[in-house]
Amino acid sequence: MTYARTEPTDQEPDIRARPPLVREFLLVAGLFLAYKFGRRAANGHVEEAFRNAGNVWDLERALHLPGEGAVQGLLLHSQPLIHAANTYYAAVHFPATALFLVWLYWRRPRHYVRSRRVLAALTAAALVLHLLFPLAPPRMLPVAGLVDTGQLYGPTVYGQTPATDTMANQFAAMPSLHVGWAVMVAVGLIVATRSRWRWLWLLHPALTLLVVVGTANHYWLDAIVVGAMLAVALAVFRLPLSARTTPARLPRPAPCGSGEGSPVPAYAGGAGPRAFASAAPAGSPGPATVPGTFAAAGSPPSSGTAGPATGADAGSQAPARAGAVR
Repeated sequence: MTYARTEPTDQEPDIRARPPLVREFLLVAGLFLAYKFGRRAANGHVEEAFRNAGNVWDLERALHLPGEGAVQGLLLHSQPLIHAANTYYAAVHFPATALFLVWLYWRRPRHYVRSRRVLAALTAAALVLHLLFPLAPPRMLPVAGLVDTGQLYGPTVYGQTPATDTMANQFAAMPSLHVGWAVMVAVGLIVATRSRWRWLWLLHPALTLLVVVGTANHYWLDAIVVGAMLAVALAVFRLPLSARTTPARLPRPAPCGSGEGSPVPAYAGGAGPRAFASAAPAGSPGPATVPGTFAAAGSPPSSGTAGPATGADAGSQAPARAGAVR
């Protein structure tokens, strides 16, 4: 009988599955630098970015998606709330993802390898889309009627002049890596842990989605597109079987009277009439012969099983059995 454990089985770190630390540090740092330089290389497509922004806005209205202004209106009711949203957007994105990878590397090496591959593939695909489809965020689109909350209330990670910003590419709204990385952090921690509270990690991508939309840094479609890309990456880079589920086999109970396990008592069929005969005191009469059994001095039939007597055998055995029981 088998059953499948749905909880992670590598609660203790598997040191053999942990990649070399220096190599991983250089690899992650190299991927991050390549992404930053790639985003900067996508700068300069201002007219195309605004044209694409108008198309995305029209498509969202055609799909009857809720307006981004509804979320921003809720945040603008409180200056501390909008300041907290700006801080979450600026300060949580990279540190949360970095801590996620560090914890997986130390505590769940097999999950770390898969998560690092998924994040690398997602980021590379996003960079390609940034190059092919530059997109101005909704805070820059006049028809949207939204405000740049980062510039008005702070803090912000972007310069005041998007076209000459040397720190970041402000025309790379599609897809939203803020949302994509946050969803991957939640999924990775849910899969790699056993706590009944692990589903609360979904609050991180939920808050991230509200923040990126409410601060007018991303459209709803930016989050939808990155969700589809992440689903593909998760399907391609699957966890190894040993890190997902391992079948556990329960011990099969020994059949009664099979001789395995505890000894079977004589009265249950484990010993013949000779055992009773040898255990009887000296001078006492022998054991009574029960119908269907053989006397102590006799020997069992060669077949080992007592079948129904037929013909002459039945006639010869009947008087003996009748005389045995008096």
